[in-house]
Amino acid sequence: MFTGIVAAVGKIESVKPLEGGSFAGVRLDIHAGGLPLADVNLGDSIAINGACMTVIEKDATNFRVDVSRESLNKTVGLDTLTEVNLEKALTLNERLGGHLVSGHVDGLGVVRKFEPVGESWELVVEAPHDLAKFLAYKGSIVVNGVSLTVNRISDLGAGADLVCQFSINLIPHTIAVTTLKHLAVGAKVNLEIDLIARYVERMVSLGAA
Repeated sequence: MFTGIVAAVGKIESVKPLEGGSFAGVRLDIHAGGLPLADVNLGDSIAINGACMTVIEKDATNFRVDVSRESLNKTVGLDTLTEVNLEKALTLNERLGGHLVSGHVDGLGVVRKFEPVGESWELVVEAPHDLAKFLAYKGSIVVNGVSLTVNRISDLGAGADLVCQFSINLIPHTIAVTTLKHLAVGAKVNLEIDLIARYVERMVSLGAA
């Protein structure tokens, strides 16, 4: 489990295909940036842009993970040399500064607006149709591993054509300490819905059956 509070910005320094042809994943060598690795053991989990990955090797400054083809197909930003948001798995003696995050990406959103508003920035993301029902005003959403609060929702269209755009206010601190500063209109982002919303939807759907 994670909190969605980014601990450091690292960088993917190499992407090496694993054996298995077009169905194989990749091995990433990631510079941890300011993320301390002294207490990280092999087999521990680290969220990379919101996707939970298992550490298979490490040294003083870098760690390595294997990313399956399925994970590559469901996420963005894990197959290129770029900066990434990093967070170590939550321990029971830490503050829950964001919200409970599983590190399992539910879908890809598309940035529709990213503009300064006063001292902050407004980020508008279009979510996939099947995630629209999990988004709520003042609810939580994870964007590229960052726990954020939904400020406004616009449901456009209807039925199978329904799309949901949600707006988020990014304070200067969030811009400064995460990779969200690099977003642009048209960019894809990893989304994880609120864990509680997922269970509520399951209970309601069974109760209505």
